[in-house]
Amino acid sequence: MTTSKPAFLLLLALTLAGCAAPPPPAVVTDPYAGLPGGGAVYTAPIPDGTLGGTGTADYFRTTLGDTVLFPRDQAALTAEARLTLARQADWLKTNGSFSTVVEGHSDEQGTREFNLALGARRAGAVEEYLISQGVPAGRIRTVSYGKERPVAVCSDEECLARNRRAVTVVQPGAGV
Repeated sequence: MTTSKPAFLLLLALTLAGCAAPPPPAVVTDPYAGLPGGGAVYTAPIPDGTLGGTGTADYFRTTLGDTVLFPRDQAALTAEARLTLARQADWLKTNGSFSTVVEGHSDEQGTREFNLALGARRAGAVEEYLISQGVPAGRIRTVSYGKERPVAVCSDEECLARNRRAVTVVQPGAGV
């Protein structure tokens, strides 16, 4: 079979054009959107990046909430956690000069290894949710402390529940 030179060049150009096309952007969807209550949406106004300095972390912690709590031995986000994370995501999108470290924690029950893994899953759940809300993945880092950094050392259930958490820490710098 012979092919004319113009037809061959056209075929070659079409083949190369297909190779040069950039891949479609990755789509990250809210993993909680289909659940009762759906994905959380925060609609109140959030100040822009004029805060700066040490006051930013205090504002983030006290006004938006930097901590979400989890049920025992679970890494699934509650409806309350999703609302807090929606506020965090809106602030992070508005304040692009900040990055974040999500710290995963657990209570004192169980082995060190189990709790480190659970803390990592909790931090990962928060990271995934923030990304699904439009925060660039490059601005988020995760770390697990397991049971090594409790809010309080205790044995009653109410106190233990405060240690089952993920904390979002903001810091200046768009990339981590």
